This record gives sequence, structure tokens and C-alpha cells, in this order.
Amino acid sequence: MKFDNPEFLSLLPWLSGAASADAFCAAGSACSADPAASADAVRIAGNACSSDSADAVCAVPDFSRMISLYRQWNEKINVISRKDIDNVFEHHILHSLCIAFYLAAECPDELELWKRGGISVLDLGCGGGFPGIPLASVFPNVEFTLCDSIGKKVTVASEVAKSLGLNNVHCVHSRAEQLPGQWDYVVSRAVTSLDNFLPWVEGRYRRGILYLKGGDMTGELDACRRKYGPAMPSVRTWNIENVLKDEYYKEKLVVNLGIWQK
Repeated sequence: MKFDNPEFLSLLPWLSGAASADAFCAAGSACSADPAASADAVRIAGNACSSDSADAVCAVPDFSRMISLYRQWNEKINVISRKDIDNVFEHHILHSLCIAFYLAAECPDELELWKRGGISVLDLGCGGGFPGIPLASVFPNVEFTLCDSIGKKVTVASEVAKSLGLNNVHCVHSRAEQLPGQWDYVVSRAVTSLDNFLPWVEGRYRRGILYLKGGDMTGELDACRRKYGPAMPSVRTWNIENVLKDEYYKEKLVVNLGIWQK
């Protein structure tokens, strides 16, 4: 795993430059593959990467603990493919954090809102807690609601959040159409095609949607435009390969619906 175009990472207090960012990824990969040998690797790398600036308000998460918890829970309730559990950092935690990388790279004013807090985020179709739990761990002043229709997945997300001391996470077992409330942002990780997803969150957000998706989005976006016409939110896509050079992230995107971009 290799960071590319790292100049914007100084905006994220727990990643402060090319060398430290690459070390952070290397430590995360080592801990994911061999947690017994690398129990403190990610925590140490995160501390080494943390910024000394006075306005750095993002947390430095204990990703080694997060990895360990997901490995333990996955033995009881399968929320990550057993073939992929050794890649929980690279393929799940780091993928979730690409929303933060995108905000840092393209929406710095929005990033400042997330850093200051006092806003709310709905993670719809959270599964075992992605992207919500990694994001909640680095934005401790943001209130996250994690929702999924499968109760046992919500159990895993809730227990992991509790074990990590994430008091800014509230987990809900509900179908999307039955969930009351409104949030500032909605995030999600490829739970369905966008033309199916948008009706679920219509009227549920005030600022916009950040959606992790892969592959060619042309057909989905055309279907959305036909369905919504002029009411369709503005759409921008961002290649995760802009920041993470790895075959896994080829053609993976952050899709921004409705959020102002610089």
C-alpha cells in the first residue's frame, strides 16, 4: 500500500506527510496480517504521524485495537469475508477513511466542519460498522448514527464501538424507509446502486452524501438523472487511486452528491 499525492495529508492531524503516511499504512498492514506480532504497530505509527498544531482536533485512533476486535467478532458473526479478514485494515478500515481523505483533498471547508464537530452523520447500510466506525474514531466531535436492517451486523458494530469507547456512535437496527430523523450528511459503502439508494435517503440529509462505490458509474448516474431530472443533486466522483496506490483501489471511487467542492 502506497500513498500518492500526499501534500494535503497535513490537513489530517494523524497523517502529516508522505513518509509518515506510508509508515502508517505499512504498520496497519502488518497489524492486520499478524496482530500478535504487531499489536502496537498502528497505535505507535498513528502517534508518530499526529500533528502538533494547535488546531488539530481529529483523534489518533487505536487501529490495532479495532483490527483485533473485528477479528474476534468475525469468528462469531461473519461481517467480513473469512478470506478477507487478514486485510481488514487495507480493505475495510482504510477504505472507510477514504471519505476523510477526499474531504481533505477536495472539500477543505467541509473537513473543517467535521473537525470542529457539532454535526451529524448517518451511515446507512453500515454492516459491521464501515465506514462509520473508522470515521467516528477520527472525528470524535461528530455524532454518527449507524443503521442496518440485519440485526446481527448491528450487534457487531455496536459492540466494537462500545469496546473502542466511541461515545459518538449510536447503532440502530432498522430498514432505511422506517428510520426517522434527518442528518447533516449520509455516508455509505456500496450497499446498492445509487438509483436505488437515493430514494432511501431523500429528505434525510441537509448537506450531502458521500458514497463509496466501485466500477463504471455511468449507467447508475444516467438512471438517477432520468429519475430525478433537475432535482438530481450535483455529482462529483473522485478516484481513490489519487491517494492510495494499490490494485485493490483501482476503479474505486468516492461519490459526492450535493456537497460543495473547491
